[in-house]
Amino acid sequence: MKPQNIAIVGAGLVGSLWAVYLAKKGHKVSVFDRRSDIRKVKIIQGKSINLALSDRGWRGLINAGLEEDIRKVALPMNGRMMHYTSGDLTYQQYGKEGQAIYSVSRGLLNQTLVNCAARHENVEVFFNHQCKDIQLDTNTVQFFDTENNESKHLTFDRVFGTDGAFSAVRNRLQRLERYDYSQEYLNHGYKELEIPPGPDGKHQLDVTSLHIWPRGEFMMIGLPNVDGSITCTLFMAYEGKDAFENLKDEKTIRAFFEQHFPDAAPLMPELVEDFNNNPTGSLVMIKCNPWHYQDKICIMGDAAHAIVPFYGQGMNCGFEDCFVLFELMEKHGDDWATMFSEFTRLRKPNGDAILELALRNYIEMRDKTADPMFLLQKKIEARFNEKYPHLWTPLYSMVSFSHIPYKDALMKGDQQDAIMKKVMDRADIFEMWDSDEVENHILELVQNVNETLLSTQ
Repeated sequence: MKPQNIAIVGAGLVGSLWAVYLAKKGHKVSVFDRRSDIRKVKIIQGKSINLALSDRGWRGLINAGLEEDIRKVALPMNGRMMHYTSGDLTYQQYGKEGQAIYSVSRGLLNQTLVNCAARHENVEVFFNHQCKDIQLDTNTVQFFDTENNESKHLTFDRVFGTDGAFSAVRNRLQRLERYDYSQEYLNHGYKELEIPPGPDGKHQLDVTSLHIWPRGEFMMIGLPNVDGSITCTLFMAYEGKDAFENLKDEKTIRAFFEQHFPDAAPLMPELVEDFNNNPTGSLVMIKCNPWHYQDKICIMGDAAHAIVPFYGQGMNCGFEDCFVLFELMEKHGDDWATMFSEFTRLRKPNGDAILELALRNYIEMRDKTADPMFLLQKKIEARFNEKYPHLWTPLYSMVSFSHIPYKDALMKGDQQDAIMKKVMDRADIFEMWDSDEVENHILELVQNVNETLLSTQ
């Protein structure tokens, strides 16, 4: 493959990982970011949602040779722990024994990935460089160096946009004729809070769990950090009955948390300060098409498919972008036009599918995880999967612990959900859930679905 002079706009998670992949192929890579050097700043909690690294993300990292680096900053979570206002706890294991998703600080992970990219001799990283425009006929990128207060015009063979939901590279593509683009915000936002380490320096909640406080129209989650703290994220509407607009002073903040999160509030000594000082983040969803321009420009990660965080798949999907595009690079060699076109064709439907799955999972996490019927359904599915793994894989496992395309997981999940609806409609389901009768009922329904699919092929 002929070495190329390549620009990556955006030194975030996906951009840093993609720089490693390109360096492996011998390309000269220049990575630009509008922020100051993130390796030189202290990681401050309260600025972004903690991440959950699962199998798709690990595959992207392992294939780039970065598993050992990332294991040092990640903590395994084997299941979700639901906290109720009564003080009761319910635990739900993720996947099978030994399967876990991994909690990792976004800032710490970003620092690690930038360091991994920068240690390659053919990778240079330039901070304080804001992308202002791209001249498409020459692939000349206009940057503004905010540190030196000067404009630069730099020309490259290829340009990759990994600069997030509000991507400057995608913004340039949006000005092309017949370019599809949509942006939508949830009416819910988020705010980060913290449960600090206990007096012994250890986590004050179970370190092997993702913690959820499901409250119907709002919820809080908690993910452990390597320093013994737990990053909590409150998701709630901006306006309405239980909403950010109503939490304006110390009295209302404390009363709200003591009422709805009675077991967490005493563990948050800086609750009011964190609530007032940490910004309320917005949740945006972005779709666009295509993800490339000719053989010159390609966008990846949030620049192409920004999603809400409720399946923990935004980063994982972006890392999977890197893995898939690298495979296409191996397949097509110097044919960048075919490579980019096939990347859009393969990944666009999966980006749309994981967005839909993430929206649905918000309802599940904030509402259904407190529903005994839902918890029983998951128990039945796990039992059936254990006995008939070739016939049934729970949706969460398809998304988090497999490499099944998201669009196929969505379709299969809908089929299985339709089956479980019929099973859960049984009047005696709580008494009979682990009986041969219920098992045979599921087997019959699965067989009917499979026969229908075969008849339509």
